[in-house]
Amino acid sequence: MPRVPLRLVFAGTPSFALPCLQACHDSAVQLLSVYTQPDRVAGRGRRLQPGPVKQWAQTLDIPVEQPPRLRDAAVQQRLRELAPDLLVVVAYGLILPPEVLAIPQFGCWNVHASLLPRWRGAAPIQRAILAGDQQTGVCLMQMETGLDSGPVLLRHSTAIEAEETAGSLHDRLAELAAAVLTEGLNALLQGEFLVPQAQSTAGVSYAHKLQKTEAGLDWNRSAEELARQVRAFNPWPVCEAVIAAERLRIWRAVAVPAAVTGTPGQILAANVQGIDISTGSGALRLLEVQRAGGRPLAVGDFLNARPELRYR
Repeated sequence: MPRVPLRLVFAGTPSFALPCLQACHDSAVQLLSVYTQPDRVAGRGRRLQPGPVKQWAQTLDIPVEQPPRLRDAAVQQRLRELAPDLLVVVAYGLILPPEVLAIPQFGCWNVHASLLPRWRGAAPIQRAILAGDQQTGVCLMQMETGLDSGPVLLRHSTAIEAEETAGSLHDRLAELAAAVLTEGLNALLQGEFLVPQAQSTAGVSYAHKLQKTEAGLDWNRSAEELARQVRAFNPWPVCEAVIAAERLRIWRAVAVPAAVTGTPGQILAANVQGIDISTGSGALRLLEVQRAGGRPLAVGDFLNARPELRYR
């Protein structure tokens, strides 16, 4: 049986981790401290800015630790002094060495936004949309030294909606992550030890970190692929393409059958319904675009500024 109250340390950095942090705060555990990455320079003023988890921890009056790495002996000793029974990790962004994994009595739990072993790694939400997956979910995993390779304690799945962006899926999975974590914590508090299930060796895939260089649209690809790319890269890094000699950011687009064909990149139609661009297969209909220095616009508003593009 775990000690009452269960002594817990939380580690996370971006907004995805906030519902899980709140779930820990609201549960019957003793939340000792929050570990999060050091403040980063951001904004036009290039000033140090705290991450979302640090800001939220401060509003909850939880002590915050921000070591730049966890391999330092002094950092590990500080964690030992806290004597946590459990360390919960959600999008922390730092590697936990074996010495840290061994500190808590019940080890370290990680909440990961995919159905492991598919999409281990940094960008599982975006990679799932890019690949055309119809389903994803959240896993509560017992951490080990490998990258997202530990045995799974709980998993909840959800469908990826047809027009869902990485932003909307991110928010849904963050709430689902909190629900999965709460279920795991409640089980542990009641003395029900979750049975770890080893991940399958089949179907392993890696969700490599997104790069801004991936944002360009290649019109030789199919409209379906390009539509998924637009959804996966919304809200970052946002797809880009040159349309009628002007570089635009593409916030929303859908694949449509092409009534007429053209060379990839050719404008087939431009009206209030959207701008249809010929692709390697089908047409991509642009619905929301952004000009340099401007804000995102519905295509109808964009065409008011570029009336010479109206066609059919």
